[in-house]
Amino acid sequence: MPVLPDAHGLVAARARMRRALEVAAQTPADDIPVGAVIYAPDGRELATGTNRREADLDPTAHAEMVAIRQAVHAFGDSWRLTDCTLVVTLEPCTMCAGALVGARVGTLIFGAWEPKTGACGSLFDVVRDAGVLHRPQVRGGVLESECRELLTDFFTDLR
Repeated sequence: MPVLPDAHGLVAARARMRRALEVAAQTPADDIPVGAVIYAPDGRELATGTNRREADLDPTAHAEMVAIRQAVHAFGDSWRLTDCTLVVTLEPCTMCAGALVGARVGTLIFGAWEPKTGACGSLFDVVRDAGVLHRPQVRGGVLESECRELLTDFFTDLR
């Protein structure tokens, strides 16, 4: 029986997640390795971010927050990231999900699900809540095993 090729959107999402994994590899040593990349509507890379909570002593320095702050400056004269795509190796937490909704990010692609703090379908679903003013398109579980392995290796090395 013939096998159909993967849909174009999934192929593109995987390619972008590979880039986010490259970014995650640059995370400072004591921080949980998470990488985020924001793409402009035309596909160019606007910004990247890694977790930097420990390095910067900043509880808001999650990879998504770092990338959103950089992307706003790179994108233009507005805080709105309309039609931009945020790709991150781990399902965003409540803070990061709220920030991407607030920034009007058009699409969210994430890798590993986070059952303890995930706010895009696991524990909470901030991005699809009926009360939010903006709802991005969401695709979760992209290259999930590779993203999960990065985290598993980090926590195994801690023990």
